[in-house]
Amino acid sequence: QVRLVESGGGLVQSGGSLRLSCAASGNIFSFSAMGWYRQAPGKERELVASITALRYINYADSVQGRFTITRDNAKNTLYLQMNSLKPEDTAVYYCAADGLEAVVTGYPDYWGQGTQVTVSS
Repeated sequence: QVRLVESGGGLVQSGGSLRLSCAASGNIFSFSAMGWYRQAPGKERELVASITALRYINYADSVQGRFTITRDNAKNTLYLQMNSLKPEDTAVYYCAADGLEAVVTGYPDYWGQGTQVTVSS
């Protein structure tokens, strides 16, 4: 059973930075894709960024140029570096892992429990 555990969320002022981590209990190299989702209050969960095993990366337009997704297969960890944060980035952030289609369509088998990111204005 694979377990994903996020960390690194918190409260930050607008313009600040945070780095989220997602530690996997298993070998993440077995996942063809991993991604970060977020869900703000009253809104649907949205895909923020995804990365494949071959490191093909895709970002949502709203975070392009501000967020960077990386994966360290040796450490079984996925990261999301978030810079120039805005109040509209406030949400619970979740990591996800599975095949690419499952990750990008929102139906991966594996989810983390989520970590809260709050950006104050």
